[in-house]
Amino acid sequence: MTQVAAGPSLLDAVSLLAEVADEIVVKTARDTHLAALDRVASVTRGRNALHRGIAGAVYGGLGLGLRSASLGLDKVAATGVGPRLEDGVRGRFVSSAVNGLIGDRLLRERPQLAIPMAVRLHGADVGLEPDDLAAAYPEATGRLVLFLHGLCENESYFRRGRERMGTTYAEMLAGLGWTPLMLRANTGLPLRENGAALTALVQRVVDAWPVPVSRIALVGHSLGGLVIRAAGAVADGVEDPWRDRVSDVITLGTPHLGAPIAWGIGHGSRGLGRLPETAAFGRILDWRSQGVHDLVAGLAEDVPPLPHARYRLVAATLTASQRHPVGDLVGDLLVRPRSAYGRDRRGRELFPGAEVLHVGRSDHFDLLNHPEVHAAMRRWLA
Repeated sequence: MTQVAAGPSLLDAVSLLAEVADEIVVKTARDTHLAALDRVASVTRGRNALHRGIAGAVYGGLGLGLRSASLGLDKVAATGVGPRLEDGVRGRFVSSAVNGLIGDRLLRERPQLAIPMAVRLHGADVGLEPDDLAAAYPEATGRLVLFLHGLCENESYFRRGRERMGTTYAEMLAGLGWTPLMLRANTGLPLRENGAALTALVQRVVDAWPVPVSRIALVGHSLGGLVIRAAGAVADGVEDPWRDRVSDVITLGTPHLGAPIAWGIGHGSRGLGRLPETAAFGRILDWRSQGVHDLVAGLAEDVPPLPHARYRLVAATLTASQRHPVGDLVGDLLVRPRSAYGRDRRGRELFPGAEVLHVGRSDHFDLLNHPEVHAAMRRWLA
C-alpha cells in the first residue's frame, strides 16, 4: 500500500504562530500606536521624534525576536522531530481552521502546513492506487457518495451530533448500499482551484475503484457545495469522465449567491483602512484567504449545473418559517435561504427544477447531521 506522508509537526504550527504574532500582533500594535502619536502631535504641534524612536526600537526588537524564533523552529521541524500536528483531533481541527483562514498563503510560503485534497478514512489520507482503495474499502459498491465539508472544517464535522442522532449521513447511506467517501480540502484556496483538484481526485478514484462505478452522489456542506459546482465545470478531456455518472448533488447551507458575513468582512477591512489609526486592523481582516473572499459573491452564473444530476438544495433558518422576516434576513446565521436555493430577488434561478428543503429552528452547523435531512436523503438516494 502506498505510504502517506506523516504531515506537519507541532513545531511547524508553533513557528507559524510566531510569524503571525509578528505580522498581526506586533505590527498592528506598532502601526496603531504610531498613527495615534502622529495624530496627537498634529493637534498639539508637539514633537514626538524621541517617542517614535523608542517605540520603534521596542516593536522592532519584539518583531526580530519572533522572526528569529520562527526561523529556528523551522530548522528543527525540518529534521522531522516532534509529534505530528494531525495525530489528534484538536490538531486536525487547528490545521483545518488555519487552512481555511490563510490556506492560499500557506501553500505559497509553508506548503508543509497546506492540506492537500484527499480521500480520508480513520483520520488519515487514503492512497488512490487500486490496491490502496481495495484495501481501504473491502466492501466497495458501485454507488459512491462523496462528502465535502465547508470553510475551516474537515471530514469529521459530518459526525456532529452523532451521539444524539445515533448515526451519520455516511453510515445511513452505507446501509442503503452506497459507499461513502469522506473528502478533505484546503478551503482557503480559490474555488476554481479546489474544483480542479476535486475533479482530478474523483477521476482517479473512479478509474481505480475496485468495482465499476455506476452512480455518484455529491454532498457538500457550505463552501463544499461551491467546490462541487466548480469541479463540475472543469473540462479534463478524459474519455470516460466521472461527471457522466453523477446522479445527485445535495448542497447543505451552501451560499450559492454569497454569504453576508463574508461581504461584511470585506467592507469592514476597507472601512478600517481609511484611517491610519485603524488601518492595521483592516490588514488583519485582509489576511483572510481567497476561499473566504470567494464567499462574498458565491459562484458565478457561468458555472452550469451538471447535465445529468438532480439538484437538492437544503437551507436552514433560526426561525420555524423561512418566510419570517428574521429567518429571511439572517437565515442560519451564515447563509440566507435565497442564497442556499440559488434564487435571487429578480426571480432568476441557478438550478431550475431543483428540489428544495427548508429546515427550521436550526443553524448552519445543524445541517451536518439533521433528522429532516436524513429522511430526505433516504428518499433522494434510494
